[in-house]
Amino acid sequence: MALAEIIPIPRQVLHQEVATRLRQRIVEGQIAPGAKLNERELSELLNVSRTPLREAIKMLAAEGLVELLPHRGAVAASLSEQDVADTFEVIAGLEGQSGELAAQRITPAELAEVQALHYEMLAAYTRRDLSTYYRLNAQIHTRINAAARNPVLTQTWCNVNARLQALRFRSNFDEAKWQRAVQEHERMVELLAARDAQALRQLLVQHLVHKREAVLELMRTGQLQAGPGGARA
Repeated sequence: MALAEIIPIPRQVLHQEVATRLRQRIVEGQIAPGAKLNERELSELLNVSRTPLREAIKMLAAEGLVELLPHRGAVAASLSEQDVADTFEVIAGLEGQSGELAAQRITPAELAEVQALHYEMLAAYTRRDLSTYYRLNAQIHTRINAAARNPVLTQTWCNVNARLQALRFRSNFDEAKWQRAVQEHERMVELLAARDAQALRQLLVQHLVHKREAVLELMRTGQLQAGPGGARA
């Protein structure tokens, strides 16, 4: 599986870009759950000063990807098995609601965008380019959520989903489960185009349940680090 390479960040880029690069490292597991974020090392790695780096860390803390702990500083967030089960249970309901509303409210232009992203995602899957696949996959879920046209739902979904980004990425480490996720995405796009609200709701809930099962299996077999305080096999 191909992972994203880190390239120098131009000096004129704001802290949002630094946050994007740092988020990617956390999501892809290059910074392990519970690991301390070393400002000096990250500044050198990302080729930025500590000021935008600290602003980026604050952004990721607000998203839930980073925890700011007394006497330890910033560490990559970690979840226990129970945390994972509970959070996926919530996100499954939110995604199901998003899908139901999106099927009713999505515009032809928005549908075309989702379909285009889906085809790009399939190409990334064919190359086994997991980094690009996940980026496009996340955009599809975001577009479906936005098409629901419910700001409260969107904000709640964003807050909960931020905690799960790294785990959703890792759920594709198993080839069979990755293939199943792709097949589910194929069906999602079909149901969205057909505007079958109830079927899309059910599929999205099932899709997130499968993600939860994949992550918990990895945690229980010791293939996925849970971080300090998290469960390990």
